[in-house]
Amino acid sequence: MHVVVCVKMVPDTTQVKIDPVTNTLVRKDIPFITNPFDTRAVEEALRVKDKYGAFVTAVSMGPPSAELVLRKALSLGADDAVLVSDMAFGGADTLATSKVLADAIRKLDQRKPVDLIICGQQTIDGDTAQVGPGIACRLGFSQLTLIDEISQINRQTRVIRVRRRLEQQYEIVEANLPALITVVREINIPRYPTVPGRLAAADAPLSTWTNGVLKLDVEKIGLKGSPTHVKKIFAPQRAKGEVVQADGQQRPAAINRVMERLVDWGVIRLHGND
Repeated sequence: MHVVVCVKMVPDTTQVKIDPVTNTLVRKDIPFITNPFDTRAVEEALRVKDKYGAFVTAVSMGPPSAELVLRKALSLGADDAVLVSDMAFGGADTLATSKVLADAIRKLDQRKPVDLIICGQQTIDGDTAQVGPGIACRLGFSQLTLIDEISQINRQTRVIRVRRRLEQQYEIVEANLPALITVVREINIPRYPTVPGRLAAADAPLSTWTNGVLKLDVEKIGLKGSPTHVKKIFAPQRAKGEVVQADGQQRPAAINRVMERLVDWGVIRLHGND
């Protein structure tokens, strides 16, 4: 059984700032991390490996520095990793990104048939949740989104059963393999790499595929193949702020502050001595 997990290197959005003059992201000195949703995807792929004896390949599209997120996946237990990196892929929107990743996975499938692709629900820098479904559509795979539990994978019948986390309920669904699933944060708690795992990952071979390998039409990838254009990035003005009570021991004072603010905002009304 071959499981492919997609990971992305993203800027730590908790430290991202926006230039008030140019309305663009200030990227200087911003650390990059593995997309949090993708850490859950990696963990779930490793749990499938532990339970079903799967072979796990981590794939990432990005600059050469994205090698770091792939080596982290290797340190956790992934068996192989492929970095899809080329200047021709730069500036890609979700449509162009899903095309490149789908073709990379198709190439992996030629080497070892792919049974399952696991992606994070979305990325914290784009929040579109479109790349995973886009890959599934391009490959013709069954598509299951918002998964918070893989209940069963029947290798004989080639059927996967999962639980979807909806807004007010859960949904148990089945699909034929090969399939692609996108997972939510609540699906698991990621493991930590071991020291031997870190040491092995540091020296592990890691393939880098350029467009010279994939041979894709340059008019359909990267910026040229991206119909989405970002005209402006800005931080919305906040009309209301949060209430922060630093001292947890002053509970009555904290409650009074919250109640006063709710009254000011018109959320609640007090009558009489209430």
